Amino acid sequence: MSSSHRHLTLIPGEPSAQPSVSEGSRPGGDVPEEELLQVGDLARAVGKTVRAIHLYEELGLLKAHERSKGRYRLFTSDAIVRVRWIGKLQSLGLSLTEIQGIERARNDVPSAQSAAARLRELYQGKLLETRAKIDELRALETELVASLDYLAGCNTACESEVKVECCPSCERHPETPPELVAGANVH
Repeated sequence: MSSSHRHLTLIPGEPSAQPSVSEGSRPGGDVPEEELLQVGDLARAVGKTVRAIHLYEELGLLKAHERSKGRYRLFTSDAIVRVRWIGKLQSLGLSLTEIQGIERARNDVPSAQSAAARLRELYQGKLLETRAKIDELRALETELVASLDYLAGCNTACESEVKVECCPSCERHPETPPELVAGANVH
């Protein structure tokens, strides 16, 4: 076995760029060492730290394919997909402990169909949460736009001598201020 390894070349600006695995890969899990990634290469490919990759390993969320003669951890390109999956679950608000629980639950089910059903249930719940958060963010966006419009009027309607305490009852703005503006002026 050679001690060389492959460094990934990713296309800038394409976070989903996958390294190409040559036709030399053999079925059944045998992967030529030159197609394996060292932990630093994997970390760079997914935008994580080496420490994060080691932590995922310690928690049983990621497994090195093998070790090199120099005892470096070596990963297949599938590890890129796995680490991105972990990152997406974290973005959905799951802790690493919860992700470990998902992994344990997947390993404890009797069939792929059962495992898929559990993932589907989890993802359906997260979809509902995500849609609710999107609705909340859209409402905040609307309020921010209204607040900026209101505050832009302060440049023309207000005089520089007007004290801040006057803002809640400003007669120069006939409309009611949005809560993001009104709340800043209430003590």
